[in-house]
Amino acid sequence: MPTPESALFLAKKPQVPPTFKGVDYADTPRLKAAQDAIIREQWVKSMMARLVREELGKCYAREGVNHLEKCGSLRERYFEALKYAKVRGYLFQQRNYVPGDE
Repeated sequence: MPTPESALFLAKKPQVPPTFKGVDYADTPRLKAAQDAIIREQWVKSMMARLVREELGKCYAREGVNHLEKCGSLRERYFEALKYAKVRGYLFQQRNYVPGDE
């Protein structure tokens, strides 16, 4: 697996922001790059929620009956991460994009 600093890793990293702003739909490579960036961003948020959930489970097991006091910050982080953890795809954003409505 390539390291985060390797040329292979940087070559696969999307070079466009995760939005359809400024993307010409007739330009297929740029459209696919924007779609890929949106999906990657959603997966990153989903995996971050998963990591917080795993840490929360470890905290619950470690703290036992005191988990309500000791794991409160992790619980709040997990609830915040759950809002954005679902991978929704790009079709809604692509079909309903309104220029200047960001």
